[in-house]
Amino acid sequence: MKSVNWLFVAVLTIVTGCSNADVTQTAGHGAAHVPDSRYVAEAEPDAAIPVGEARETVEHEQTVTLVGTIGGSSEPFVDGLTAFTIVDAKVPYCSADDGCPTPWDYCCTQDQVKDNIATVKIVDESGIPIAGDARKLLGVKELSTVVVRGNAQRDDQKNLTIAATQIFVRPGE
Repeated sequence: MKSVNWLFVAVLTIVTGCSNADVTQTAGHGAAHVPDSRYVAEAEPDAAIPVGEARETVEHEQTVTLVGTIGGSSEPFVDGLTAFTIVDAKVPYCSADDGCPTPWDYCCTQDQVKDNIATVKIVDESGIPIAGDARKLLGVKELSTVVVRGNAQRDDQKNLTIAATQIFVRPGE
C-alpha cells in the first residue's frame, strides 16, 4: 500500500511539474494567465493624475494618464471585454472588518464613488476594444492599483472613459 501512495505522489509531481500551463495564482479568482506584454507596460508612466481630478479637468479626446484602484461596484470587470472601472485612491474602500465581503464595491462610501470613477477599456492600435477578460489578459484583480494612458472619452452625462493601449499594474497592489 505504501508503494501505491508513493507512486501516486510521484505521478502527481511529474504531471504538475511538467504542465505547460502559463498560469499564476491570484487571490479570489483561481488561476489567471500571464499578463500579455502588448498591453501591460513594464514601467510606470509619468505624470499620472488621480481619477477625481481627471473627471474635473480632462476634456473629450484628450490624451491622459490616470491612476486608480480597480473597483467601484461588485462587478468592476466588463464581461467579454478587457474593460473595468477604476476609483480614485482618495475614496476609501470598505474592509472585511466593516462587514463588507466585497470591499471593491465601496459599499460604505458609494456616495463618493460617482465623482471619482472612470471606465478603462483596453484597445488595439486602431482603437477597437480588445475582447477577453481583463483579469487574464492583464493580470489584474479587484483592488489592483493601475496607471493607464490613453484617450479620454466623455458621454452626454460627462462620464469618463479611457481608451488605453497599455496599463501599468503597481506591484503588490
